[in-house]
Amino acid sequence: MKLASLKSTTKDGQLVVVSKDLSRAIKVEHIALTMQQALDGWAAKAPQLEQVYQALCAATLPDSFAFEPQACGSPLPRAYQWADGSAYVNHVELVRQARGAELPESFWTDPLMYQGGSDDFLGPRDNIVFAQDNWGIDFEAEIAIVTGDVPMGTNSANAGSHIQLLMLVNDVSLRGLIPAELAKGFGFFQSKPSSAFSPVAVTPDELGEHWNANKVHLPLISHYNHQLFGKPNAGQDMTFDFAQLISHAAKTRNLGSGTVIGSGTVSNKQGTGWGSSIADGGVGYSCIAELRMIETIRDGKPSTEFMKFGDWVKIEMLDNSGHSIFGAIEQQVSQQN
Repeated sequence: MKLASLKSTTKDGQLVVVSKDLSRAIKVEHIALTMQQALDGWAAKAPQLEQVYQALCAATLPDSFAFEPQACGSPLPRAYQWADGSAYVNHVELVRQARGAELPESFWTDPLMYQGGSDDFLGPRDNIVFAQDNWGIDFEAEIAIVTGDVPMGTNSANAGSHIQLLMLVNDVSLRGLIPAELAKGFGFFQSKPSSAFSPVAVTPDELGEHWNANKVHLPLISHYNHQLFGKPNAGQDMTFDFAQLISHAAKTRNLGSGTVIGSGTVSNKQGTGWGSSIADGGVGYSCIAELRMIETIRDGKPSTEFMKFGDWVKIEMLDNSGHSIFGAIEQQVSQQN
């Protein structure tokens, strides 16, 4: 099924069930008022929500209305926890190579993960707002999962059973602020502002055969300033699957229902040398930084600028028929008033 949260007078929005084709929605306050309420009682509420979903997809219910992504916040407008991994080690390897640094062997066996801010997620059509645009503004196209309650110490063989929903993410990064923060030895903070999520969250069964081995086996499509920028396959070159990421996060703590875990920037190795841009016949990239890394490795310096005020990004995933699965994240960078 597909779920979304309409913006409302409360910070947690109002839960709605959305039709498979993303054309209609219906409020379900008699089941759960918010996404978090649904997740907290998932065992009982998910079957009720599924019944509404099937009825909505079969016919236009009397109380249903046209679904408008611009009226949505993030499926979880705020969450108890947001942890972003870096499951595509190819991306990390390029970062290190561009700096002339060797990739530690442990990166292939022990996932990278940071804990981000989750109190103020952006909606899928909200502007990316900053006071200035010289901080190295970048988008990062990712996939995220939402968990139920996960006991501490859950191993990767069992962790996949705790995945309730999937979403797309634009994990906005301020590349110019990262080096100074990391140099302090205490991790990201100012360099990782609010992230944006897709209009709808979907249960894994919505992906059919494309959800396999706790990975999504479909291209993640990014357009930058209305030009195709990347279409890497999210199931390819994913070193750590979502079950492994959950297990890693739960090593020393319980994870509460509604925990959001990101995949990190989706990145494919590609067998075309450095000619991996869309223009060169490759699958492109899921962030500007990766293109700049390729430029640095190939040319000695980057030539592509980071995002400026007025720049626009769109992140989406399509099924085999070309229909949007999660709806699109569409955002423009704008200046704070």
